[in-house]
Amino acid sequence: MSTAPRRRDIPGTVIFDGAAARKGYALNRLCYSLNRADNRAALLRDEAAYCHRFGLSDEQCEAVRRRDVAAMIAAGGNIYYLAKLAGAFGLSVQDIGAQQTGVSVEEFKAKLAAEGDG
Repeated sequence: MSTAPRRRDIPGTVIFDGAAARKGYALNRLCYSLNRADNRAALLRDEAAYCHRFGLSDEQCEAVRRRDVAAMIAAGGNIYYLAKLAGAFGLSVQDIGAQQTGVSVEEFKAKLAAEGDG
């Protein structure tokens, strides 16, 4: 009998596993660097150069350029690190939630309010 955990596929959910961590290493390293204010300023000053500095793939650079958090997750981004990047760009948790559920920010906020979470 195997004691290894079974991998569960959850529709619509990207599993952050070892393969995703390896794929997203450069992106997550960039995000971690944003703990420093001078790095956030450098990102905002020249986003493409900052992405290049960390060796992001074309897929990751494009996702960052579009502010597409769901695409960043698909490109190996870890949501806990991506929160720093989203914050640097002025994206709120509601902005990210709206992206992930495919609705406008206003619709997402209304849904939260209707469910008692907003």
